[in-house]
Amino acid sequence: MSDILGDMRRSHRCSELGAGDIGKEVALMGWVQRRRDHGGVIFIDLRDRQGITQVVFNPEVDLALHEKAHGLRNEYVIGIRGRVDARPDGMVNPNLPTGEIEVMASELRIFNAAETPPFMIEDRIEVSENIRLTHRHIDLRRPSLQRNIITRHRASAVVRNYLNDKGFLDLETPILTRSTPEGARDYLVPSRVNPGQFYALPQSPQIFKQLFMISGFDRYYQIVRCFRDEDLRADRQPEFTQIDMEMSFVGEEDIMAVSEGMIRVLFKEILGMDLETPFPRLTYQEAVSRFGLDKPDIRFGLELTDISDIVADAGFKVFSSVVKSGGVVKAINVKGGVDFTRKELDDLTDFVAVYRAKGMAWIKVKEDGWQSPIAKFFTDAEKEAMTERLGMAPGDLILFGADDARIVNDSLGNLRNHLGRKLGLIDDDTFAFTWVTDFPMLEYDETEKRYQALHHPFTAPFEDDYDKLESDPTAVRSRAYDLVLNGFEIGGGSIRVHQVDLQRRIFKALGMAPAEYEEKFGFLLSALESGAPPHGGIAFGLDRILSMLCGTESIRDVIAFPKTQRAGCLLTNAPAEAAPAQLDELHLRIRKVE
Repeated sequence: MSDILGDMRRSHRCSELGAGDIGKEVALMGWVQRRRDHGGVIFIDLRDRQGITQVVFNPEVDLALHEKAHGLRNEYVIGIRGRVDARPDGMVNPNLPTGEIEVMASELRIFNAAETPPFMIEDRIEVSENIRLTHRHIDLRRPSLQRNIITRHRASAVVRNYLNDKGFLDLETPILTRSTPEGARDYLVPSRVNPGQFYALPQSPQIFKQLFMISGFDRYYQIVRCFRDEDLRADRQPEFTQIDMEMSFVGEEDIMAVSEGMIRVLFKEILGMDLETPFPRLTYQEAVSRFGLDKPDIRFGLELTDISDIVADAGFKVFSSVVKSGGVVKAINVKGGVDFTRKELDDLTDFVAVYRAKGMAWIKVKEDGWQSPIAKFFTDAEKEAMTERLGMAPGDLILFGADDARIVNDSLGNLRNHLGRKLGLIDDDTFAFTWVTDFPMLEYDETEKRYQALHHPFTAPFEDDYDKLESDPTAVRSRAYDLVLNGFEIGGGSIRVHQVDLQRRIFKALGMAPAEYEEKFGFLLSALESGAPPHGGIAFGLDRILSMLCGTESIRDVIAFPKTQRAGCLLTNAPAEAAPAQLDELHLRIRKVE
C-alpha cells in the first residue's frame, strides 16, 4: 500500500530541538511559515502547533534538494529530514525556543501545495474579524489562537480531574428535548416521525440534572453545549459551553466551597496564580445599592450613594418629586473630575440615556464653591449634608441619577464601569471575585403582566419567605447565588425546590394554571413525588472564564468555530435554506418574509 509519507515519520515537534540535540538526525513536519533566500542558501521557518524550527537548504550540500526548495511557498505542507546543527555565530535567536539550532535538510517531501493565504499567519495582523471568521481554518493556525484553544483543552482537563477527585460523575443529558420556559427562546428541531411536533435544543441541562439527583446519582457534572436563540450582543454566542454540576444533600456553603476549589485549581494550573479563598460575598441588595448592578466590578471605587432623604424636600423639583413618587436619587463622586468639559458631560448624559435615564445632573466642586446649574436650588443645610455623605472636596465631580430605583441603579452602575475604564481606575492584571447572594425570587414583567422567575422556576425560596409567595411575591428571596469576576457573571446556581407542593406554589405564583404546569412539567412533578433529596447546583460559563484566562477581548477568540453577532457561521455560510424535499419530509412550509 502506497503512503505519501513513505518511510518518513515525525521524530520531533518544531519546538523541541535545542543545543542538546546538535548532531542528531531528525524528521520534522508542518507548514512553511516563510521562505528566505540569502546568498543562494534557502532558509525555511517550519511551523507546527508547538513552535518554529529553522530549516536550511544549502546548494553546496545537495543542489537538487536546494532547487526543489525553491518552489516552496508560505503554508505549503511539508516534511523534512536532516541534521541538527548549531546556528552560526551572530545568528542565534534568543526569542525562539529553538533559536540556538537549525536543521540542515537532507530530504524534502511536499505533501500539499497551498494558495496564498488571505492574511499572514501571525498574531499582529491588521485584518477584519469577518475575513478571519470566513477563513477560520487558516485563522486557527495563528499561534495566539492555537494557544487559546490548547488552553481550553487544558482547562477542561483540570476541571474534569478536580471534579472526578471530588466524587462527581461525568453524565450526559439529552440534546433533543422538549421546549421549557427558561428565559430565552429555544432553538426548535422539527420531528420527521411526529409531524407537527418539535424538539428543542437545551438552554441548560437543568431539569435532567435534577432528575439525576432524584435517581440517586448524588454528584453529577458535565461540560456541556447549550443553546439560546436570543438577540445577540457583541460577546454572546447562540451556542455556548457550561461547566454544569449538581449535588444532593447540600446547602449553599457546600456548593460554594466546591466551586471555589475548582476555580482556585483552574487559575493555579493555567496561570500559576494562587487565589485567596473564600471569596468575598455581597447580598443582591448590597451589590445593587453600592454598585448599581448585580454583577459588580469590585476592582475600583466610584460607589453609588443614596441621597434621597437629603433631597426629599429640596427646591430642585426634579429630585424632590422623584422621591415623593417612590423613586430614588443617587450620586457618584468622581474624584479629580472637576476638569471634565461640557462636551464630556454631555457625552456622559448620552451614555446613561441608553439605560433609560432621562438626564443627568452634575456638580463641580471648586475652591470657591459649587459650579452647577442646580446648585442654587439647595439650602446650606442640604449642601452640608451632601458634602458629608458624598465626601465632597475641591476638585470633585458629582454625577446624579434620579428616577425609578431600577433605572437609577442600572444607568449609574453602567456609568460607573464606563468611568472606571475611561479614567484608568481598573487594574487589568487583577482578578476580583465576589459571590452575590439572596436574589429576589420573582420580578413583575409589565409587558407580560405576570411574575417572572429571576433565575428559573426551580430555585428554592428562603423558608422564612414561603408565606409571601401568594401575599407579596416580589419580597420573596431565593436561595440563588452568582459568582462574579471583574464585573462578569461567570457562574450561577441555586438550591432547588425538592418538595412537590412548594414547586406547585411557585408555578402558581408565576401565573401558571395547573393544566399548564402539568402539561409542561408533569414529569418533573411526578419525579419530585417519588422521593427527591435536597439538592442544588451551579453552572459556569466556560467560554467567559477562558476569555479571562487567555486575556482576550472577545469570547470568540477562545471558541474554535464561533458565530457572528448575527448568529451566522461565515466559514460554512450557516444557517442556509433547506431543500424542498427536506421540508416535505418534515411537513413544513416556509412563509417568505419580505
